[in-house]
Amino acid sequence: MARKKKARVLSSQVVYRGPAFWVTTDQVLEPSGVRARRDLVHHTGSVVVLAVDDAGREPKVLLLRQYRHAAQQYLWELCAGRIDADESPLPAAKRELLEETGYTAKHWKRIFGFYASPGFVAETMAIYLARGLRAGQAQPEEDEVIETRFFPLREAVAMVMRNTIRDAKTISGVLWLSQKRNHRKPPSK
Repeated sequence: MARKKKARVLSSQVVYRGPAFWVTTDQVLEPSGVRARRDLVHHTGSVVVLAVDDAGREPKVLLLRQYRHAAQQYLWELCAGRIDADESPLPAAKRELLEETGYTAKHWKRIFGFYASPGFVAETMAIYLARGLRAGQAQPEEDEVIETRFFPLREAVAMVMRNTIRDAKTISGVLWLSQKRNHRKPPSK
């Protein structure tokens, strides 16, 4: 049986609009035939920067520590931020890395994208690998108080496994890098 790929939106009403996101209440007819109310948080999308210093034997991952009110605690995270309405993802990633850490990178590669919480949030996140780092002066936004520190990859993975790193985008990026490193081809003899 062929299925429609998307729900049919019967009605949509913006119930909240703020500076970072907006919320709609949608009446939809889903591909399965279910008619439902869906409250959605809309967002312009975010970028995540997996900044890696791979000059030594083991790569080091740049993590940021900042207070997150929703979690009511300080969290270790990868550099990340919103894509502005008039911006493309790669320039947004470069801007966020510079603003939050002061670093720039010579080499950039988009490694994957995902939905933050697709049950009710329409935010996409794209993770970029940034290498060839060069230190500079951070330019945080007025409300950002950020501590930065490089962690050896092995330690960052241990932090994930101990539940010290609790941020999903950071868990994804750190484990991706660990998996990629563990499955690289051995050097030719």
